[in-house]
Amino acid sequence: MRLWSAGLTSPTRDAADLENQRLLSPATRASFEMEDVNDKIKGPSHAPPYEPALSDEVSLGKGDLLSLESLDPVLNAKMHLINNAIDEIGMTGYQWRLFCLNGFGYAVDSLILLIQSIIATQAAYEFNPGFKNGMTIAAYVGMLIGALFWGLSADVIGRKYAFNVSLLICSIFSIVAGASPNWIVLGLFVCLSAFGAGGNLVLDTAVFLEYLPSKNAYLVTLMAAWWGVGQLIAGLFAWAYMPNYSCGDPAETGIACNWDNNAGWRYVWFTSGAFVFVLSIARVTVLRLRETPKYLVGEGRDEEVVETLQFIARKYNRDCSLTIETMQACGVTGAATNTVKQGGKRFHFSFADVGRHVKSLFSSRRLALSTSLIWFSWVLIGLAYPLYNVFLPQYIATRGVELGGLSDNDRWRNYAITNLCSIPSPILAALMCKSRFFWGRRGTMIIGALLTMIFFFAYTQVSSNAGNLGYTCAISFCLVSFPISFPSVLHIAACIHFWKFTCIAQCRDPSHKFHGDLQNVWVASLSRIPLQDAQTRQTTGFSQRLFAVI
Repeated sequence: MRLWSAGLTSPTRDAADLENQRLLSPATRASFEMEDVNDKIKGPSHAPPYEPALSDEVSLGKGDLLSLESLDPVLNAKMHLINNAIDEIGMTGYQWRLFCLNGFGYAVDSLILLIQSIIATQAAYEFNPGFKNGMTIAAYVGMLIGALFWGLSADVIGRKYAFNVSLLICSIFSIVAGASPNWIVLGLFVCLSAFGAGGNLVLDTAVFLEYLPSKNAYLVTLMAAWWGVGQLIAGLFAWAYMPNYSCGDPAETGIACNWDNNAGWRYVWFTSGAFVFVLSIARVTVLRLRETPKYLVGEGRDEEVVETLQFIARKYNRDCSLTIETMQACGVTGAATNTVKQGGKRFHFSFADVGRHVKSLFSSRRLALSTSLIWFSWVLIGLAYPLYNVFLPQYIATRGVELGGLSDNDRWRNYAITNLCSIPSPILAALMCKSRFFWGRRGTMIIGALLTMIFFFAYTQVSSNAGNLGYTCAISFCLVSFPISFPSVLHIAACIHFWKFTCIAQCRDPSHKFHGDLQNVWVASLSRIPLQDAQTRQTTGFSQRLFAVI
């Protein structure tokens, strides 16, 4: 979390004030030293003025929940300096390219989740499995393992390599999934593809936030529009292939489904995998990502921190007054002291580190309460989300059977239109979060949640195909607009999953995403119950009401 305060001017200091700095904390002294360096800078600045982070004493006095970004006071002081330097540089083309390239990760995650639900029915016609909803479980198991693996490995090998490799892994297994010879192998490749997508997603917001100026924090909410882009792409792929290259239910037609008459679901996987592969290549060619400053400072690599920020400032003709002397004046971080060097390389991972990261989430009563409430929110969100979005094709098809006159082409067209409606809602939510009239993020979240609940209850009473499309579009719009309004109070490198922007960069604990994905796996199993007989009004209505209540 970046600490700042709008409208708060820097304290005026005379000779006596400077003499008394020796009585202040390292964070406060470092902040003062940063201001002294800024005063000596001459020449025009091409970045808007910024306001430095609050000192620890002021933050604590104002009751800030996360007045200390780390339990290590030296690391906390250096984090303040980095935050101030990023604010001084301002928003540059580097951050805007990160916004797009990291947004690809959001799009890929939603794409993979929906693709497996889109193709599940047709693949089941061909392979005749015993458990037709197994693909959903495979996808969420892969994302859960990916969150744990990549979240932890990103703290060992760095953000840069995990960020670039995870998306490539996702693309490879997505392409291979289209050539699966049976249901078991398909589930395996879906799981491996989700493993890459889940690992990629946990880093997208972490990397973006660690470079983002404080006044542009609303872009985190806006970035969720990429999630809708991924859903739209999935819907368009389905609309293009599924109506034209799919077989009917063998139990009704008496014709067995095979690659010759049921290749649509395979084409969807091939096309999706190729699309993700192009995005993974763009990540290493369009933007050569440099390791994030906050990861580097946690490793005690102060020289690389300064070099990275100075590089961005020089490239975009911005001011950056952060120096290695200012960083070193804060002292040596505990993480750097405990780093063990083997063969000239840094290696310090242990399970004790994981416990320390988790423990820091409960370092105070207020922080423990905040962490617990966030986890509880994840449980409910993870419980509710698969009940609607993952099974949206079945809902649309079920209503089409009840109302009549809905062809396969109309079904997938409506599915694409519904997903299109999820793109503009994060834009509106970002504007509402910045507005005083909607009570910021909390008001936006409350309004969106209430509207979503209302439309879900109303959807159970739909009586026409036009109403079916209208209500699903309204639900899709509200469903994406309110959850991404969660406050950016915490930022953990392995917890970002769709709307979950509530983490802390220095804790880097995967347990938040673990809770969300574990609930999704559980729901994927139980959701077979309300969808067992998807041709009845009662089962569909039950699922919709259950989601609305949650």
